[in-house]
This record gives sequence, C-alpha cells and structure tokens, in this order.
Amino acid sequence: MISASGITKRYGAVQALDGASLDLRPGEVVALMGDNGAGKSTLVKAISGVVIPDAGTIAVDGAPVRIGGPRDAQALGIATVYQDLALCENLDVVGNLFLGAEDRFLRHIRMERATRDLLGQLDVRIRDIRVPVAMLSGGQRQSVAIARALLGSPRLVILDEPTAALGVEQTAQVLALIGRLRERGLAVLVVSHNLADVRAVSDRVAVLRLGRNAGVFGTATAAQEEIVAAITGAGA
Repeated sequence: MISASGITKRYGAVQALDGASLDLRPGEVVALMGDNGAGKSTLVKAISGVVIPDAGTIAVDGAPVRIGGPRDAQALGIATVYQDLALCENLDVVGNLFLGAEDRFLRHIRMERATRDLLGQLDVRIRDIRVPVAMLSGGQRQSVAIARALLGSPRLVILDEPTAALGVEQTAQVLALIGRLRERGLAVLVVSHNLADVRAVSDRVAVLRLGRNAGVFGTATAAQEEIVAAITGAGA
C-alpha cells in the first residue's frame, strides 16, 4: 500500500540513510528496529513529510508521490504519533482530539459524542473525558494521541516508541490498542527498542543498521537471536 525505496538522506558528513526501503501493508503491524543512529527516525520523518530525502521514492498504491511536508503526508492518509505525543496537558480529552478542527464541529455536545464514539470503538476507557489530560495515566495519554490521529481517517499510523516509559499494565493497554488498529485494516508502523513489545504485537520486523536495511523478519518465525544479530551487526 505504502512503500519507501532507496531513501537516502545526508546531514553534512553524516549519512543518516543510505538506500533504505520499507513496505507497509493494510491490516499489518510492522516494527522498525535498530540501534541509536540506525536511521529509524529519519526514515519515519521522510515518510511523514518532516524531512525531504536526498534520493529515493515513496509510493502509495504503486504510484510515486511527493511528500513535501506533513500536510502532504496527512492528505495521503499518513498519520504520525511522536514520542512526545504533542498533547496540550491543560486541555481535556475532547479539546485535544479536536484542537485545530473546532470549526468543523460547531457544538460541544457533538464533539463530546464523537469523542465517546471513537474511544468506544477503540475500547479506550477514560472515565471522564472532560478532565485535563495532565491527570491521565501515560497509557491513557498515548491512547488519546492515537485516537486524535484517527480523526483524519488515515491509512497508515506511525507510532514512535509508543510504550516508552510506561508501566506493565499501561504497556499492555497500548499494545492491545495497536492490535485494534490492525483489526480496523490500517497499516501500522511501530518504532521501538523493546523487543518483547515488538514480538507481542507485530507481524514483521524491519531492521535498519547504519542507515541501511539489515533484514526483514516474520515475527512469528524469526528467532530473537536473528533479530538481535541484525540490530547489532553480529556476524556481518
């Protein structure tokens, strides 16, 4: 559905990406792994329009597209939830979901109903959607950020370290939510350092090393040692 091929990006003397490729399909969770400096963030930013690659092609349904900025990516159905979540902690759940889109919903009642419907579809349990998000747990905040990304009816959702700094119970809630995104037929790209979480939720694992592809593994069939070796370059 959405593919990146031969993506290259250099920052001065640093070669962040060197011909990296990635295929993302509907109804599938792909985990993107690699050590620090492997190029994961740069590849995600290229797909989401935050950076412009020096070379390479991004295609949607087989047709090459130009992503000149985040708005272009959003128009193509690509939604990204970054690690900092970009939530306004002084606003409530409803305010965060519809921040910047209030003109499309003229009444607060309608916004509340839409919020409850969406959270219900995702099985996200927040007792009071009118409390500031600063009062929510880390897992609940992550769920709000993901729900906000779904308002634009995306085809691909990119999640940057969605379980970082979460406890065991909150991590389980977020992983279950990722599974529900897959059930909705979305393509999901999860950037993560946590191999246990990756094995719990992904269908495939794509590994980058030094800006290049180091392997793509079927999560159900690959041994943990294979994935670790690709990340570290052991035996290369």
